[in-house]
Amino acid sequence: MKKRFLTLMAFAVTSLFAFAQDYTQYVDPFIGTGGHGHVFLGANVPFGNIQAGPTQKKQGWDWCSGYHYSDSTVIGFGQMHLSGTGIGDLGDVSLLPVTNSAQREVKFSHRAEHVRPGYYSVMLASGVRVELTATQRVAFHRYSFPADAAKGYVVLNLSQGIGWDKMTSCNFKQESAKTVSGYRMSEGWAKDQRVYFVAEFSQPVKLESNERDTIGVFAVDNVEQPVLVKVGISAVSVENARLNMQKELSGWDFRNTVALAKDEWNRELSKIAIKTEDERARKIFYTAMYHSMIAPSVFGDVNGEYRGADGKTYKGDFTDYTTFSLWDTYRAAHPLMTIIHPEKQRDITQTMLNIFKQQGKLPVWHLMGNETDCMIGNPGIPVLVDIALKGYDVDKNAVFEAAKASAMLDERGMGLLKKYGYIPCNLDPEHETVAKGLEYALADACIAKLAKQLGKTADYKYFTKRSQSYRDFYFDKKTKFMRGVTSDRKFREPFNPFSTVHRQDDYAEGNAWQYVWLVPHDVHGLVSAFGGEKPFISKLDSLFIVSGDMGAEASPDITGLIGQYAHGNEPSHHILYMYNYVGQPWKGADKIRYVLKNLYHDDFDGLSGNEDVGQMSAWYILSALGIYQVEPAGGKYIFGTPLFDEASVNVGDGKTFRVVAHNNSEENIYIQSAKLNGKPYTRSYIDFKDIKRGGTLEFVMGSKPSQFGAKPADRP
Repeated sequence: MKKRFLTLMAFAVTSLFAFAQDYTQYVDPFIGTGGHGHVFLGANVPFGNIQAGPTQKKQGWDWCSGYHYSDSTVIGFGQMHLSGTGIGDLGDVSLLPVTNSAQREVKFSHRAEHVRPGYYSVMLASGVRVELTATQRVAFHRYSFPADAAKGYVVLNLSQGIGWDKMTSCNFKQESAKTVSGYRMSEGWAKDQRVYFVAEFSQPVKLESNERDTIGVFAVDNVEQPVLVKVGISAVSVENARLNMQKELSGWDFRNTVALAKDEWNRELSKIAIKTEDERARKIFYTAMYHSMIAPSVFGDVNGEYRGADGKTYKGDFTDYTTFSLWDTYRAAHPLMTIIHPEKQRDITQTMLNIFKQQGKLPVWHLMGNETDCMIGNPGIPVLVDIALKGYDVDKNAVFEAAKASAMLDERGMGLLKKYGYIPCNLDPEHETVAKGLEYALADACIAKLAKQLGKTADYKYFTKRSQSYRDFYFDKKTKFMRGVTSDRKFREPFNPFSTVHRQDDYAEGNAWQYVWLVPHDVHGLVSAFGGEKPFISKLDSLFIVSGDMGAEASPDITGLIGQYAHGNEPSHHILYMYNYVGQPWKGADKIRYVLKNLYHDDFDGLSGNEDVGQMSAWYILSALGIYQVEPAGGKYIFGTPLFDEASVNVGDGKTFRVVAHNNSEENIYIQSAKLNGKPYTRSYIDFKDIKRGGTLEFVMGSKPSQFGAKPADRP
């Protein structure tokens, strides 16, 4: 194994980290920048507030991050970007180095782009080389102008944004020969976003022109030396942006900052060390690790101040986070975080509880201090309850009260849910009633679990009852699908299980074939609703082979199809693991291995759907380890098929959880037997507490299905 040690300059480093392996060499940030991956490309550090990178000229669905590999025109380098979303926003405080003061866009070639964790560079067609790196709250730019340039210019554009973003107010001023500060306020996906900034140049600049205080063109006389620009940002104030810069990046050593960013990425990427001869899978895995750690992103400042969900400034003794794509990430990204990022669970919990106090409900899809109410259900509940049930040091009563209050509101169909026990499809003007009802049901099941643990019997009974609404109302025993139900308890007609109309029918980014399985909190109850294991298995088998026309108005998110199983969108992600619940885990293993090998690639179009802020990658990471959390809260990880010969997972407190797959190969995808810490293990799942205490889980793999995990006592 080739070893590389990271040596950092002593004057800038308070502690020295050396890694026996450079994990960043296996990361390819270009993966997912094509197709519908929508991933961020640029320079950042793990979970940083800064995502410094190019923003391209073209706008549209595939440019939600501001970048798509099919495009080759850049209009600026913004300090903040989203990764993997289906809606575009951010791109704030754009800088563009040019050789002509009138220039507002520049061509480039992808052959001239280089990117690795913590570093991005591109040679523009103008001859200007742009290099970017970052700390958590500060972007660091380096511009090298061509030798024949008489003068260089840096265009500060506060009007420019991405997607839905629209600047509503902005201003900048030149404080000194080297310092420019200002703010940008905008509306878009985040209805009231505020960014304050301080930009410090390495040499004097002169304001050449000012276009309505939105675009400033700054001239640089000395272009023989690279021009460096540091941009500190804050959602609170200019002074906090300045303080963030002073604390995180006081010097001008660009190379050292790149090294420090690389060091941070190595520290996080090394939390899972794998052994495999499949170099393609290694690249996909560590790129997935990289993508899983772009968000949630730090939102608070170095002094503990942050902008609350009510627009007020608060100060706390924790790190405040934002960018919670919870409808996506409660399924795998957060369950992964509870394993490999235990140090962040308190801060995430505190952030979400504070959001509850400030806006009256737990976050749904929170972005830059704003509730977007994007997507459906109460997805903050499973995330928060899962942390509490896994034994993290959080206030369980506070978690329960926040979850209960959020589930008892009247908005987003919950008023109808309280009145009818379900959401009548003819009374909710926002549609998607089946999807909403199923999402509320699984969140209610999480509340019931915590209520039971806290001895709140009445609440336990109430939320358990609500969690059964899938069976009592939506499930049609004749067609064996979840269907829209009217206020007089009749199923909506006509009914076509294949057809779907985006945001206008009973489902959310899916059809009846995909949504009948959205009962991860009560799989055995769903089996009973089908009439037993035999009809359940028959229907589940059919999912992967049936074909039908979803219609011209189907959601573009329904991608990665195997029959009607849609791996490119999140509601399907748990389905492959449902076979374990009915004693046929080998059927799931076969399909899981297929997805790992065929729906994730090491090229630009490497994802079968939107990255969705880490969820698509988290599914790959957990599934490659051989485990996946189906039930939304509580920590029962279901076995699938480990992809690697060995994986060592740093679970915190100096403990390591190892997964070893003996006789693993392309053909040997089925678990034959297992041991946990040297003792025979017959269950087809493992509890979170067994993972967190460390140890070794060993699988013996084979080429033929076995009866491992088939007995009722061994099923989840």
